Amino acid sequence: MEVNPKLKQVRPGKIISIVVAVLLVVIIGGNAFTSVEYGHVGLYKTFGKLNNNMLSPGIHFKIPFIQTVIQVNTQVTKAETDTSASSKDLQPVSTHVAVNYSVNKDSAYNLMNNIGGNFDGVIINPAIQEIVKEVTAKYPAEDLITRRDLVAGEISELLTKRLGRYDLVVNDINIVNFKFSDAFNQSIEAKQVAQQQALKAENDLRRVEIEAKQKIAQAQAEAESLRLKKQEVTPELVQLKQIEVQEKALEKWNGVLPSVTGGATPFVDVQSLTQK
Repeated sequence: MEVNPKLKQVRPGKIISIVVAVLLVVIIGGNAFTSVEYGHVGLYKTFGKLNNNMLSPGIHFKIPFIQTVIQVNTQVTKAETDTSASSKDLQPVSTHVAVNYSVNKDSAYNLMNNIGGNFDGVIINPAIQEIVKEVTAKYPAEDLITRRDLVAGEISELLTKRLGRYDLVVNDINIVNFKFSDAFNQSIEAKQVAQQQALKAENDLRRVEIEAKQKIAQAQAEAESLRLKKQEVTPELVQLKQIEVQEKALEKWNGVLPSVTGGATPFVDVQSLTQK
């Protein structure tokens, strides 16, 4: 079998050169494009210098081996911090705070250029620590529990102002937990028990007072009813009742008079019956 003369003329070095050239084209072409993820913005970095040209999510061209693209997350992110402080009445309190924040995409360049990608550790966590200590020192320990919404609102207001300087937006803040000393927890529990007992005693007293008032009202009603009944009794009514009794007795009489008589009132008033 004869080999094509043209193939004989192709030298191995030339083949290697072609392969290398193809590989270079593939490598360079693959590095000439980059994609910015959804919920992020991109910033060009050329020879270590950040460019303020902001890239939206999608595919973008870049100069291979010269430019890189830094992606900045603009979605809501949660930062959680534990803070130890003292209340106004000098009770030690540990506070676990969760802050939802986001990066203002229009100011992503300023944030990355002035602070860098570690802005959560450089700015956010220290700000939360400082502000939580400042606010908890304004309230007695019990108020931190009973007025938690007010405390969280004040922390949110101060933190919003602080992080706003760096174009960071505070979306929400939650005080996950207040932790106090065992002695304080026991005193709170004892106070709650005392309050419950006092409330029970107050309710019992109120119940006794209500029952007493009900009995008085019932007695007054019965007395008033008896008084009204007495007003209805007249001599004519008494005489009428006597006649009704005598008539009923007469209906049952067998015509025989009692054999024993005395000074008592006759069983039947015959005269009154004969006059009818």
